[in-house]
Amino acid sequence: MKKREHTGHIALGLLLSGIVFITNLAVLLLTIGTFYGLVHLGVIETTGGQVGLPDVLRFFFYASLIMGFLLASLTGKITLSPIKRMIDQLDRLANGDFKARLHFGKPIASHPAFKQVERSFNRAAEELEHTEMLRSDFINNFSHEFKTPIVSIAGFAKLLRRGNLTEEQKEEYLEVIEEESLRLSAMANKVLNLTRVESQTILTEVTRFNLSEQIRGAVLLLVEKWTPKNLYMDMQFGEHMIYANEELLKQIWINLLDNAVKFSEPDGTVTVGVVEEGEFLRVSVSNHGKEIPKDSIRHIFNKFYQADESHSSEGNGIGLAIVKKVCDLHRGTVSVSSESGTTTFTVVLPKQQNIQ
Repeated sequence: MKKREHTGHIALGLLLSGIVFITNLAVLLLTIGTFYGLVHLGVIETTGGQVGLPDVLRFFFYASLIMGFLLASLTGKITLSPIKRMIDQLDRLANGDFKARLHFGKPIASHPAFKQVERSFNRAAEELEHTEMLRSDFINNFSHEFKTPIVSIAGFAKLLRRGNLTEEQKEEYLEVIEEESLRLSAMANKVLNLTRVESQTILTEVTRFNLSEQIRGAVLLLVEKWTPKNLYMDMQFGEHMIYANEELLKQIWINLLDNAVKFSEPDGTVTVGVVEEGEFLRVSVSNHGKEIPKDSIRHIFNKFYQADESHSSEGNGIGLAIVKKVCDLHRGTVSVSSESGTTTFTVVLPKQQNIQ
């Protein structure tokens, strides 16, 4: 990629140098041609068939100025046209019009350097448009998800106020209020966690702790989610120590395990593995259930993205975005594979962190 970019820069430099050279050559040839033409027509007087040097220099000076100006205006308009076009499209992007696309047109678009600029600009614009669509979709769905528990809580609170309820009814209504309150709290926490990790650019509060113990703790935290589905949590791994931000790393396992439980078939198995690979630790979380569509894989870690576009399953496109950001902060990676009914998320983290 870098070699292609370097070649493109050289080609663009040669193109601009060629334009300058041709412009200068054209000015020179036009000046000489005009001079001999005027001499031939008798406009410029000669003495004994010779033209005085001062007259020649004076003519060349004024003719070069005039022709240089005309040719510079013409070539400037041609060469600056693609730049103006690019500035116009950049202005559209800056003003929030993410449908802006750059097309130089022939013959400029056939040049490798301009092709590369065109491709890079349009790819960036497409990503911005996609993110804006996800953001808009997220706001609509998330506002609905926030509104639903609030309406439920308010509705059941009104019923409790009326009185004349049996103890069984009171218990049922209070249970619903409690569940909806917890759901609302969980959603608010996810938004706060995402905001916190997104605002962090440098990893801080790094300590040495037992990663295996932390993962087992995350599994226990979600016991009320995986127990009703009768899932078997397969955690056959040894003890592994790591230097990391303990609080941030905990978010990775909670979100990945929550995701695995959510999309597992009842009576299935969620498998967690931890393997040491040199200076790195590889953690995998697998579940059996509906596969992630192949065209969704590359967007799965994008903020606000939901692979289930019908929104029939729980989710708000925040959890996996948090996972990706925390991995990046730790100079690690996260990837996903989904085939043959098994989805596996793999996190690779360095065992040590170089904090400056």
